[in-house]
Amino acid sequence: MMKANTLISQTVKFGDRQIFLNEQGEGFPILMLHGGGPGASGLSNYSKNIDALAEKYRVLVPDMQGYGQSSKGVNRDDPFGDLADAMFGLLDQLKIQKVHIIGNSLGGACGLRMALEQPERVSSLVLMGPGGINTTKALPTKGLNCLLNYYGGKGPTIDKLRTFIREYLVFDGSQVPESVIRERFQASTDPEVVAAPPLRRPTGLKGAIRMDFTRDSRLKKCKVPTLVVWGANDLVNRPSGALTLQKIMPNCDVYLFANTGHWVQWERADEFNKLSLDFFDRQNIV
Repeated sequence: MMKANTLISQTVKFGDRQIFLNEQGEGFPILMLHGGGPGASGLSNYSKNIDALAEKYRVLVPDMQGYGQSSKGVNRDDPFGDLADAMFGLLDQLKIQKVHIIGNSLGGACGLRMALEQPERVSSLVLMGPGGINTTKALPTKGLNCLLNYYGGKGPTIDKLRTFIREYLVFDGSQVPESVIRERFQASTDPEVVAAPPLRRPTGLKGAIRMDFTRDSRLKKCKVPTLVVWGANDLVNRPSGALTLQKIMPNCDVYLFANTGHWVQWERADEFNKLSLDFFDRQNIV
């Protein structure tokens, strides 16, 4: 029997993919999907959340396709769909039929796409500042432009990453240790990642529309219980996306955190953990 405080790591291989997975706890599974910033990984994204959630649930924390120790390369024609396919492949290999999903930013877009593709496999969704909301109806934010330009120009630098994290990712950049920035910078300069950055601007109008969930007719039919959590001071994905989702989705609750940026699960960890646990506990597992 695996104890709640024991973190187990493995690489799960299927098809031409390999997904690096950290797992902790027992019970109904929670799939935790990290954001798409340079150098992101499952453990770095959810370092303040795993222990609390693993007290009651089986917590699955993969490095998504293109990130960390997982296989690299993401289909630019349909990145959200490719990420979702990789996560369904992971669940299939683990023989897991149904999960709760927590998704931050790009991970939120992946989780939402999973709920649209196979809603019967998603018990509930917790989305933190998810990508893909109203993206074709306004110019990108300064924070998102900073993220998307990271591999452009003269390529990645630690100053670029420090600016993104301290000025755009969180409300109070002084709270982010320099060690976190250096660790993420090292991961972001993996030659395979530099050759094929996983998060890039969409290719053409068709690609842009495909990455805007508000243009997907399935969204209003998606009855998966959803909790949208957003930092009111998010400078990467606009907080107005929360109310957009609530207006469209049939079962969507919204919680906005004051004085909080794009990284709610890190900036307001204790409150986020309690909110998520309470939300999951209310769902009827079938």
